[in-house]
Amino acid sequence: MDLYLLFKALHIISMVAWFAGLFYLPRLFVYHVEHPEAAPVLTIMEYKLARYIMLPAAISTAIFGLILILMVPELLQMGWLHAKLTLVLLLIGYHASLEHFRLQLKHGHNTKSGRFFRMYNEAPTLLLLAIVILAVVKPF
Repeated sequence: MDLYLLFKALHIISMVAWFAGLFYLPRLFVYHVEHPEAAPVLTIMEYKLARYIMLPAAISTAIFGLILILMVPELLQMGWLHAKLTLVLLLIGYHASLEHFRLQLKHGHNTKSGRFFRMYNEAPTLLLLAIVILAVVKPF
């Protein structure tokens, strides 16, 4: 078995799990804002999604990506990887912002609307498109 391909598969699997959470958590925020009577249940759901799925998936995505780079350090000389890593840093920032919003909602300090969270939910889609295109097409 090619160890590189195994780590690449684990990187992709982790990324898929991470993105599932990045897509779903803002939707929970929409329900949280628009249905305050459900806030206690949604707060628990948001916490479990963030801590038990998203955070481990983000960490494992980064670890497996780092392993891939360590296995093939020549990747660091490729422009597409620099662009991809820049987008990944933006994605990490987006993830951190979701944690910020989660804590605001938990403590009743939210100032954002359901519409805001619906729109905000589009950011990971755009990042996903760009990251996958860079990783597959390797345009530069």
